[in-house]
Amino acid sequence: MIKIGILGDIGSGKSYVAKNFGCPVFNADLEVSKLYKKDKKIFNKLKKILPGYIFSFPINKKEIANAILANKSNLKKIVKIVHFEIKKKMNIFLNKNRNKKIVILDIPLLLEKRINKKNDILIFVQSKRQDILKRLKKRKNYNIALLNKFKNIQLPLDYKKKKSQFVIKNNFTKKSVKRNIINILKKIL
Repeated sequence: MIKIGILGDIGSGKSYVAKNFGCPVFNADLEVSKLYKKDKKIFNKLKKILPGYIFSFPINKKEIANAILANKSNLKKIVKIVHFEIKKKMNIFLNKNRNKKIVILDIPLLLEKRINKKNDILIFVQSKRQDILKRLKKRKNYNIALLNKFKNIQLPLDYKKKKSQFVIKNNFTKKSVKRNIINILKKIL
C-alpha cells in the first residue's frame, strides 16, 4: 500500500486535493469533529484538563476555541488528548484499507506528530496567500487569532515543502488539480 500524506497551509485546499485522488482518504479534521460529537471519553478527558472551558456534550467547538484563545498551553493539552485517538482511528483506517493500492492521509500535524513513515509519499499543496485568506474568511468559524495559534504549533511551510516529493499548485480549479494528480500518479505507480 502506498500512503500519500498531504501537506500545506491552513486553507490551502489539502482536503480538496485529497478527495480528488479518488482513493480512500483519512481526514483527521473530520475525525476530530466526530470525536467532539460522539466520544464521551474525549469529552470527560477535556473537561478534566480544561474545567473552566469545556461544559457541554457534544463538545461545542466554541468552547474549544475559547480554551485555546485563553491560554497557549491549552492547545497543546487538547492536541495531546485528541491526537492519541486520531492515531488509533488512522490505524483502523489503514487496516481496513490494507488491500488498496493507495490511501491518502489528510492530517494537519502529520510531520509534527511524526505520523508519516520514511517511505510515505508527501505532497505539498501550495496556494496563493490571497486565495487562502479569501477562502478562510468564508468559513463560519473564521478567527484570525485562533488561526495563528494553530499555525504556531505547525512546522514552517518551507520545511514541509522541502520534505515533500511533489508540489501541487492549487488554484482551486478541478482541472489543474486533476492534471497534477494524474502526473503524480504516473510517477509513483
